[in-house]
Amino acid sequence: MDVKLNSLYICVKDMGRAIAFYEELLERQVTEKDDIYSVFDIRGFRLGLFAFEKVGESHEYGSNCLPSLSFENLKMLENKIAGKDICFPLTRIKENWVAEIVDSEGNHIEVTAPV
Repeated sequence: MDVKLNSLYICVKDMGRAIAFYEELLERQVTEKDDIYSVFDIRGFRLGLFAFEKVGESHEYGSNCLPSLSFENLKMLENKIAGKDICFPLTRIKENWVAEIVDSEGNHIEVTAPV
């Protein structure tokens, strides 16, 4: 069986606010912009933002599925988390620096950089 993960989406309450947060974090513009579902293309991987309330869907927030974004080095990672709501402090775990931030919509996002 050949399985490839092509995309994931994050539930958001305010699409404009979420797009602004991720455009700043990812340093790229949203690829597909819509009131209900917007997409960032990250080297062929589709990171979606889903305004679940606009279609009457319920959602429970949790931290059991964390998107993980890797940055080139510790300095870049430190710059990216500066001023963000940090829910797991920058910690060395084996050969990586790891932290978790809370996005503008309450989702937890893991950010890493190699040691």
